[in-house]
Amino acid sequence: MHGGALTGWLLVALCAVSGAYCLLRTRAGTPQERRTARSEALMGFGMAAMAVPAAALPPPDWAWAVYAVLFGAAALRALRPALRGGHHRHHLVGSLAMVYMAVAMAPAVTGSGGGGHAGHGAGGGAGGIPLLTGALLVYYTFYVLGSAGRLLPGTVVAAAGGTGVPGRGPQGFGGGMDGRPELTTACRLTMGIGMFVMLLTL
Repeated sequence: MHGGALTGWLLVALCAVSGAYCLLRTRAGTPQERRTARSEALMGFGMAAMAVPAAALPPPDWAWAVYAVLFGAAALRALRPALRGGHHRHHLVGSLAMVYMAVAMAPAVTGSGGGGHAGHGAGGGAGGIPLLTGALLVYYTFYVLGSAGRLLPGTVVAAAGGTGVPGRGPQGFGGGMDGRPELTTACRLTMGIGMFVMLLTL
C-alpha cells in the first residue's frame, strides 16, 4: 500500500482479527446469522491475504485467479439472498469488489512477477477502471460512515432493542455470539475501512 509495509501488515492484522471474530460468530445464532458470519469471515481472511506486502511474501502467479474464482462463487451465493435485501446486498458488493480487485491486479502479477500484489502490499502500480473504482470508494465511504454512526452511544442499544431479540441488530443480523452487536458493527467497520484502503491502491 501507499503507506508502506508497516501499513500493509497493520491491514493484514485488522482484517485477520475481524475474520477470526466472524468465524467465532458462526458457532451461535440463527442459521441466517451463521451464514452471514461465514460470509464475513471469508471476506476478512481474503482481504488479509490480499494485503500481505509482496516484499515479505510474493504471491504465486495463480493467486489472483484463485481470489477471482473464490469471490465470484461467493457473489453468486449472495445473489439470491441479496434480492431480499438486508446485509446480503453488502456481501454481494464486497464479493464483486474483491473479484474486481483480483482481476485488476492480475495483469501486473503476470507482467512483473508479483508486482501486482505490491499494489496492496507496497505501493506497486495496478490497473482498474477509474469510474468503477471511484463508485466503489463512494459506496465504502458511506458504508464506513454509517457503521461508525451505529457505534455512537445509544445507537447500538436502540438497534438491538428494536428487534425484540436481545443481541440482534436491524434485519435480524449481527448480534454476535456474545450478544454484543457493537462488536459485530466494529468488525464490519474495520473491514469496510480495509476495503476502502485497498481500493485506493488501484
